[in-house]
Parts: sequence; structure tokens; C-alpha cells
Amino acid sequence: MDKLIAIVAILAAGLTNAAEAQGIDQSRSSHPAHQGKTLDLTKPFHTRSSWRLVVTEGTPVRDFGDNEAPGALTLCLYKVLRGPCLSDPVTLPLHPPDPDYAVAWEPHYLIKAAIVYPHGPAAAPFLLLVTGSLYSGDGDQLRSTQLVSYDADKDMFQRVYGQSTGHNNNQEIRFVTDGPLRGSVISAEPQEHLPYGFWIVVNQLTPQGTYHQVLRYASATRYNDGNPLAVIDSEMPNIQNRLAMWKPGEPIRTPKSKPCPKPSLRNTELWCR
Repeated sequence: MDKLIAIVAILAAGLTNAAEAQGIDQSRSSHPAHQGKTLDLTKPFHTRSSWRLVVTEGTPVRDFGDNEAPGALTLCLYKVLRGPCLSDPVTLPLHPPDPDYAVAWEPHYLIKAAIVYPHGPAAAPFLLLVTGSLYSGDGDQLRSTQLVSYDADKDMFQRVYGQSTGHNNNQEIRFVTDGPLRGSVISAEPQEHLPYGFWIVVNQLTPQGTYHQVLRYASATRYNDGNPLAVIDSEMPNIQNRLAMWKPGEPIRTPKSKPCPKPSLRNTELWCR
């Protein structure tokens, strides 16, 4: 939490702005397309009421560098057409260390809003939400990841996972969509001491529909070690080995996000060249 507060302080004291919307990277000098969005949740979740997600964008603001930036986003779940906005399941609580920093925690960029299936299309889905704050002068951004599930007995939605991190030091929070870790959430957070690796944390879905931490370790991957892979990809052999899903000597599972024609392990870290 202290590290996250430090990130927020940097953002609040920041200088300029960038943009990423709907999962499409955009230039820091450009304004994303209007981010208003309505997502019908009735069919994918088989809800008893007419549930929908509505995202609205507020009036454009000036960012920390006095550049034009998108207005704050309001995320609401509506149970009925003219019902109240239910923001708690879809907006992470704001914990500004100081009231002056509250704006640094606000969501201003809708990076992703999608229905995902942690155990395949035949199983219950989740609503995956990823939002971003205003950018700081060095391009950093507070990114929040949430997973929301539907409770059919109560006809209500509830958050089952929520976490935020920065963006500028190769950190990441990833919902895994395929492979043996499908449905898991993996995070990579920079260490604050030598040798400047990452804390790798894996949360897996329990039979009760909640997330539970099953792994935390110091990475073999080092910050700025020249490996072009994302940290979570370079650490995947270690993650799967520690969770008894792979062992040395077996074919190396490579990331699907980019070609990896010559996979090799260097100090247990995956390289593709």
C-alpha cells in the first residue's frame, strides 16, 4: 500500500498526459475517442433483472501538465432502467493519502470493459474492468483491475478481485485467458531494493468464486535486463514450475502474444532470442 501511495503522490505532482482507451494505445498528445459505454449484462450472466454497465465520461479536464485530458469516468451498474447507480461493485474505493491527491486516483481512461470466462464459455463469466488515471509527466499511470461476478441467488453483482498498480516500471496485473493458468490473476510489482527484480503474485479462483493468493516469489527477471518480453511472460516457466504445471526438460510454453521462435531459459528466465 505504501508503494501505491507513493505512485499516487507522483501522479498528483505530475506534469503531463497520455491516453489509452478501450485497450488501444494512443499517442500521449491525442485525446481518446469518447469513452461512454453501455454493456448489457442480462444475456451473458443470465440475470433475473435487466442489469447493465454504464460508463459515462465527464467534462474534459486539464491534466497535471495543463494539457487537455478526458473527464473523470463514472462507472455504474443499473438493475432497472431508471434505478439508482450502483458504483461500489465496479469502482474501487478511493484511498487518497491526502485530499489534495484524490484526483490522482480518479479513473479517466477506460482501458478494458469485457465479459471474460475464467473456466470456459460453459461456466459463469466475470466482468473485467481496467481503468487508468491521468498520466504523470514521465508517462506513469495508476491502473486498476477489477473482476465482478454475478450472484444469482441475490440477483446482485459483487467484486471478487480489485487491485491497482503503476505502469512505468514494467509492472502489470494480468487476467489469464487461456492455458493451464486460465482464470488466474498474475501481478508483477517492482522490488524497491537490489537486485531490482519483481514480486510475482498469483491469485487463483476458489470453488466459492473468490480469489486466493497461491504464490508469491522474487523473480529471476531483473528490471531493464534487456529481455523484451513482459515480466509475466518471462516468468511464466517459473510460475508454472512452482505451481507444478511444468518442469524443466519439458517443452517450454511460449507466450501467444508475440512470436518466440527460439525459446531458451537463462537463469530460469524465458528469452525468445
